[in-house]
Amino acid sequence: MTKTDYPGSLVTQCKVQRYCLYHLNVKLSHGCRFVLCASGDLVKVYSTRTEEWLHSLQGHTNQVTGIALNPANHLQVYSCSADGTVKLWDFIDGILIKVQLVYKCMKLCVSAWPECFQLVAVHLPKSAEQEVEAKEMSVVSSHISSNPSCTAFGRGGEYIAFARRLQLNVYFFRKQKTCSFSLKATDKKGAQNAFTCITCHPTDDCIATGHEDGKIRLWRNFIHKKEYTYSTQHWHHNAVNTLCFTPEGTHLLSGGIESVLVQWQYGAGNRKEFLPRLGGSILHISASSDGQLFCTSHSDNSKSLSLCYIFFSLGYILQQEYIYEAGLDQFEVAKAAFDIKGSWLATVEERGQKSSDLEFFLKLWAFDERTQSFVLNTTITAAHTDRIISMCFSSSEETTMLVTIAEDGQFKAWCQGNQNFWSCDFVGSYHNLKPTNCSFSADSSLLAVSFQEVITIWSPETWEMLTTLCQPPGIIRDLCFGRLSCSKYLLGTTTRNLLCCWNLLTCALEWSSSVEVSKLQPDPLSENVAAFSYQSKHTDLFVFKPSEPRPLFTNKNVCSEKVHRAVFVPREELLNNCDESSQWLNRSQLYFLTQNMDLLTFSTATEEDRMLSSSKQLVIDDSVAVTPFYLLLGKHRQQQQKLNTQSHPAADKPQQPQGSVTIKELLHTPAHVLPAASVLCSMFVNSLLISNTGVQQDCLREEMDSEKEEEDSEEEMEACDSQQELRVQGSVDEVMLKLSKAQERELKRVRKTDFSWMADLIDSKP
Repeated sequence: MTKTDYPGSLVTQCKVQRYCLYHLNVKLSHGCRFVLCASGDLVKVYSTRTEEWLHSLQGHTNQVTGIALNPANHLQVYSCSADGTVKLWDFIDGILIKVQLVYKCMKLCVSAWPECFQLVAVHLPKSAEQEVEAKEMSVVSSHISSNPSCTAFGRGGEYIAFARRLQLNVYFFRKQKTCSFSLKATDKKGAQNAFTCITCHPTDDCIATGHEDGKIRLWRNFIHKKEYTYSTQHWHHNAVNTLCFTPEGTHLLSGGIESVLVQWQYGAGNRKEFLPRLGGSILHISASSDGQLFCTSHSDNSKSLSLCYIFFSLGYILQQEYIYEAGLDQFEVAKAAFDIKGSWLATVEERGQKSSDLEFFLKLWAFDERTQSFVLNTTITAAHTDRIISMCFSSSEETTMLVTIAEDGQFKAWCQGNQNFWSCDFVGSYHNLKPTNCSFSADSSLLAVSFQEVITIWSPETWEMLTTLCQPPGIIRDLCFGRLSCSKYLLGTTTRNLLCCWNLLTCALEWSSSVEVSKLQPDPLSENVAAFSYQSKHTDLFVFKPSEPRPLFTNKNVCSEKVHRAVFVPREELLNNCDESSQWLNRSQLYFLTQNMDLLTFSTATEEDRMLSSSKQLVIDDSVAVTPFYLLLGKHRQQQQKLNTQSHPAADKPQQPQGSVTIKELLHTPAHVLPAASVLCSMFVNSLLISNTGVQQDCLREEMDSEKEEEDSEEEMEACDSQQELRVQGSVDEVMLKLSKAQERELKRVRKTDFSWMADLIDSKP
């Protein structure tokens, strides 16, 4: 990050993390253990077994437009991005292997002019360097569709098919020839023939195309332009969004707005099977290499996997049945707000665009601890006479109050009655002006309601208007009170690009700044306020305290879209050892949502290290197959060492193998710098051997201990026998001496000794 030109700005070491809520492309890894999703400028890796997000491949600086598995290495994946690079990843460990610098890519397309794309063939040079510039490229065709689903390879890369509007093109790489086929826009039956997606059969010369009217066409004999034919299949009643052949080519998968996965049997006419109610409309389909697992991504950001017709979620799966909306006027949730404790949820449902036919309901939902979900408590059918603009709950934990403002010129306060149902407590207005925003103070003792260019301050206890604040020219766009020591300040933004701060004790303007702020968000656990400024097609972030206009943190060009919503989420544990520029993240973490449904947040270097270590641990422990080699080097050895620690004292612990260092170097050193396998073989085998010195010492120690125990036992038995004989005979003097077992063994040994040599000595004596 670099310093900004804002006075008093600080160099930041915080990092912006992006969570794209729409996945453009999804791939299943070889062996079906992982799902790879293109999400914003990231490629996310999920586990198909645990349904967990493992880690993200981070490195692109713009939208990831396509991903493809490396056919030469099943553990690697290519990703192309609008930042002009093609990157090769080891997606198991999340390591970037190589970067190819090309032009601005859209799948296999190069953006040369706005809304005009070219299909180019790029030669990726082989090099030991990580960053290589790809200079060799040739244009295949111009005027390519910007939809990545309208381009596909056929027969292992012998040709490529691409469609745009009403024209299908097939380019043959060996012949360097293009065949084109056109359709009419409509026919007598009112068909809409524009192409929406395309896929090619893996072995046959067959191209499947989807169209706006829901039809699927299977093209054949396109090698000979004058003899081409196509057959039509029809089930979808709206545009076909995606098509995919299974790896064997026995089935064709299709999906659209109906949220139904249709499986067509190839070569069997209209024979098909259905998997309904998968969530939102299907945007992309991918099949595993063995054809047993299908993966679909949807418009509601859900992802489904099908294995023997069993589905499960990998993210945000909405618990609802998708309803096809074409021609229907459905109720939509237009506004939502939570109270400070999370016990109540207020929603506004609307239907109809014009004020004359507008229908809307204000609903209050209570959180049920038993079911861990919100249950409808009160429905208000006539909350206002016109559309509700905004609403907010009180900030106090003692009493709960909801304030709504509407285009009818009124604001209303809603409270709980005797039977726990909600009712209107007060109706307010100001000179027939239209209200624009509302906000409670930190202790809920004040309510600020803006009416165009005027801010009114009310007391919720008596509903008396306390004062009005004169505003410089411009309609109030957003309001918020300060927190903690800055609770006496009120902040407001205007349409005239002004950020103003009033002191409520003096009712005077404290300071103002000429900056276009689209969103203000206070941190409930500190004095910090986040301000998002949108200008020149990018958003800047400023974090400051209302008591001082000098910002604590600045970040220029935090995103390229306008920020619509933001929230500070309290942390369970305070961050320690943060840099000065990251102190504002100690208590809460900032999340913000853009108009393109990108969810972003800031994270510190400490959090990045912790997330990286946890993701690697998750990949190794929970996602890697349990092979004999893994058992030898992994959990089996750890468990064995734990058992040895429990069964042997620290002083008697046997010598452990010293191969961990060798194995670690072997597994973590890049393959291209390792010595030959013949050199490593003996070293690796020796590292697995356990020295027998410790074992021999243990056996000798056990033998000595056994003999000692046996002697002790014999002495105890002799003592017991002696006492028994004393009691029987009644006198110590009468006791006959008896040899011990040890003495008996010694006598037996002496008896067996050969003393014949002594006879020779006696005979030879003079």
